[in-house]
Formats: sequence, structure tokens, C-alpha cells
Amino acid sequence: MKAVMKVSEGHGHVELREVPEPSVGPNMVKIEVKFAGICGTDQHILHGTYACNPPVILGHEISGIVVETGGEVKDIRPGDRVTVLPSTGSLCGKCEHCRTGNYMFCPERKSIGSGLDGGFARYVAVREDMVYKIPDHLSLEEAALTEPLACAVKAIEELVQIRVGDTVLLSGPGPIGLLCLSLLLVKGCKVIVAGTARDAARLNIAAEMGAHVIVNVSEQHLSEVVARETNGRGVDVAVECAGAEASVASCLREVKKRGKYVQVGIIGRDIRVAFDTILYKQLQVAASYAHAIETFDRVMRIWEQRLVNVKPIITHKVPLSRWEEAFRICEEKTGR
Repeated sequence: MKAVMKVSEGHGHVELREVPEPSVGPNMVKIEVKFAGICGTDQHILHGTYACNPPVILGHEISGIVVETGGEVKDIRPGDRVTVLPSTGSLCGKCEHCRTGNYMFCPERKSIGSGLDGGFARYVAVREDMVYKIPDHLSLEEAALTEPLACAVKAIEELVQIRVGDTVLLSGPGPIGLLCLSLLLVKGCKVIVAGTARDAARLNIAAEMGAHVIVNVSEQHLSEVVARETNGRGVDVAVECAGAEASVASCLREVKKRGKYVQVGIIGRDIRVAFDTILYKQLQVAASYAHAIETFDRVMRIWEQRLVNVKPIITHKVPLSRWEEAFRICEEKTGR
């Protein structure tokens, strides 16, 4: 089968190669991959700025149909429409993080798509406990967004209290930012979405999804917009999804005294921050890293209850053979 692989460390070294189909162990499930999203992590792996274990097949945001199961598999059957919890590919199972469901912090953890072979291929094989059946009404395209939706749920639902009626500044309208937007709208928040001129297409998607105010910070003064929309108080909550120094500074500046700040975006380098702002405003600050077991369970309930509409976020569908084009679309933030 064809697979997109990181073949060696460093910048680049990603290729489309012919590899054997994965075998199925006693507790394993073989899935025919129908859709696989490109995550920022995949882009970091391409550029050599995220640790991985080459040679390894990339891709962890996946959905598909089960084609084979091992002899010990009990609850999953061929023909089931499924998605995958990718981050638990390999765990120690003994540390305090594994025992509390916070597997992301396990020192021995490996995820499919970076540490173990992932879903940028026709087939992927994973343990049964990593497989989640999806509701009949959910399309496989939407189901491929399950893992990034879990990242958004962790940020919006599990770290700080965000309440109906709050005004929220969401900086960075990438896929995770737009998923955070969908959850904030369900909660009944007034959402100001900020991005740069490069984010124009994504800002349009945010408006389509129902964002109350759209700000292109390349052309508008964010402080003036926030002052107008909050009667000079500042926003109740700032959610930073861009992973950029200027965005962090803006979020800290625009959040009100005794407000809340949630860091979602990965910056990837050292930055200068006016840290005393946190002290003088007495801010509640939280950092959101991926998800936990309870997060993924909550996402499945969100799907079942049809609480969010992620269809506007799906802008392109590209075959595996054109993976370079797909990565370029993500890099350039190209819209519809």
C-alpha cells in the first residue's frame, strides 16, 4: 500500500512510499482509512520541529471502516464506522498520569502518526481500546475531526469556567480555533475572533459559523473593537490559538482584570511576555495540552447529541497521492 512517511530526522524527508499492509494482532483492529486530517503536528514533523520516530507513517486525525479484527477483539466488528484515539498508541500504564487518564504526560507515550505508524495510508492497525464507533448520522469526513475536537473540548470545557453571557476573545482562526469557536457558541458566549490578513479565508469561515465579531488585526485596531464590544471592560476570557508572540500579547492586553486566559496554540520558541500583566490583573491562566480519556468520551457524547457543526471547517479533500499539495494548502491557510 502507499503511505506518506517521515523517513529520517530533520527538515523535509517526507515521502510517499510503498509499504506492507499492517498485520493484525490478537487485540488489534485493522481500519481502512477513509479520511485523515493534516494537523499542525504533521507540519512540524515535515519541518523537523516535532519529535518523531522515523521511519514512520504520518497522520493521526483519522476515520474509516473496520475491515479485520484480532481474535481477542470483543466489541468492534468488520463494517463498523470508526474513529481513533491516536495518542495512546504506546503507554507504560503504570505512572500517575496513565492511572488518572492523563496519558499525554506518560514518559513512555507514543502516538500513532509520530511514534508509531499512523493513518496517511490505506490501512492502519490499532488496539481495540483506541477505536470508537461513530453515530450513524455523523459523516466519515466529520468524524476525522474527532481528535482535534477533543483538543478544543479540553481547552473550553475542562480548564476554566466559561459561562453563558461571557465575552470571549479567540485569537487564531485555524482548525483548532474554529472548533473552539463552535463550542463557545454552544455555551452562549459572545465571541470576538481575531486573525491577520493571512487568515482572511478562515475569518470568513468563523463568520459563517456564527462568530459575533470578526477582526482582521492587519487592518483594524483590536483594542478599539474590544473596548466597543465590552464597554471598556475587556473580555471575560481570552483563548489564544495562534501560537504567536503578538497574539499572546494581544490576549493578555485585552482580557479584563480578574479575567481568564487559556493558552491553546503551540508557539514553538521562546518569546517575550509582559508577565507582570498576569499579576497586576490577577488573571486565571490555564494551558491546554491535547486531551484526556474523559475528554474523548465527552466528544463522543457531543457527536451523539449533534451539538456542533464542523462542516464549514472542512475546506479541501485531497487524495493521498497529492499529499504535498495538501500540506501546502495548510501552510498557506488557503480557504475554499
